[in-house]
Amino acid sequence: MLAVLTLLAWAWLSLGAGMGMAPGLSLPALLPHHAGQPAVMPAMEMGGMPIPSHDLAPWWTASRLLLTFSMWWVMMVAMMLPSAAPMILLYARTAVAGGVTVSPATGSFLSGYLLVWGLFSFAVAALQMLLEHAGLLAGMDMVSVSRPFSAAVLAAAGLYQLSPVKEVCLRHCRNPAQFLALHYRAGRRGALQMGLRHGAFCAGCCWLLMALLFVGGVMNLVWIAFLTLLVAAEKMLPVGRWIAVAGGILCLVGSGYLFLA
Repeated sequence: MLAVLTLLAWAWLSLGAGMGMAPGLSLPALLPHHAGQPAVMPAMEMGGMPIPSHDLAPWWTASRLLLTFSMWWVMMVAMMLPSAAPMILLYARTAVAGGVTVSPATGSFLSGYLLVWGLFSFAVAALQMLLEHAGLLAGMDMVSVSRPFSAAVLAAAGLYQLSPVKEVCLRHCRNPAQFLALHYRAGRRGALQMGLRHGAFCAGCCWLLMALLFVGGVMNLVWIAFLTLLVAAEKMLPVGRWIAVAGGILCLVGSGYLFLA
């Protein structure tokens, strides 16, 4: 069922996630800004209709915000569930060993985990609204058109990748057995609490990596897939911490290029 849920999320993204646009399939340019490119695009495309930058406020209705929120939440399911599967499956086996029915307890754990990413998705959808209103994001892929903004996001992500907070969160995500030993709670309520806690560590590990979607394109499937593989490698490979460090250094190099070029 985890595999089915992940595949459904990717299928929905490939169909445009209800946004009325085809997702990008080209190799994203991590440093797409050219000399002389304006920081604010004069117009953006949505459903084939140009929307002037000064008229973004009416365009961002409550229904539009909810639609963007749903896009982000489905995207987080597609990106995060594969690397969370080892923890969820280990919890299921632990619940069986403890005499707990698998379906309700595991479902509660998964619900808590996805609820954290749902809260994150709502926050980032609101942030996207503000960024588009400010003219920092535009185009069908919803990508940054501001060199300083892209540089700042890359710098923040790079520094966070090297930070002790990232290391602590990543350590919890990389050690499912240790996490369960420290935080195991019986019953459905306990499973929900554990899912929330694990989701919080997972969000703490990856939230600034998700901000890189603004640099490479929120609706660019190639960029989404790359970040999914990066998150999975950090969490599941023996050299995951070094992969996180390497990613942080690359982000800082990219940020320096944008600041100085």
